[in-house]
Amino acid sequence: MAGSIVWRVAGLVLAMALLAPPCRVTAITCSDVYGDLLPCVQYIQSGGAVAPQCCSGLRTLVAAARTGDDRRTACTCLKTAAASFSGDVSRASKLPGKCGVSIPYKLSPSTDCSKIK
Repeated sequence: MAGSIVWRVAGLVLAMALLAPPCRVTAITCSDVYGDLLPCVQYIQSGGAVAPQCCSGLRTLVAAARTGDDRRTACTCLKTAAASFSGDVSRASKLPGKCGVSIPYKLSPSTDCSKIK
């Protein structure tokens, strides 16, 4: 009986570990940035309402960018994307306010990412 309970608990812990969202333990990459902000593309291109998934992705990105290097990388990735983007990138600068998220730099193609701490 006790062995059966141990196996059930072990199975539950394993299932929870497999279903848990992955946590980032390495430096941020552009793939991370783009994945987090993909739900924001519709708003940047067309305006309208900001999708809740966009705000969630923005919060995820801000939380993951804990170091100055991570923030500079995220900034550089965003500038690269903005340079090839067909939407109205000025809408991107409005996202933090619309999502209630504080970002330590302006989301703008003119931001000097090297100065971000």
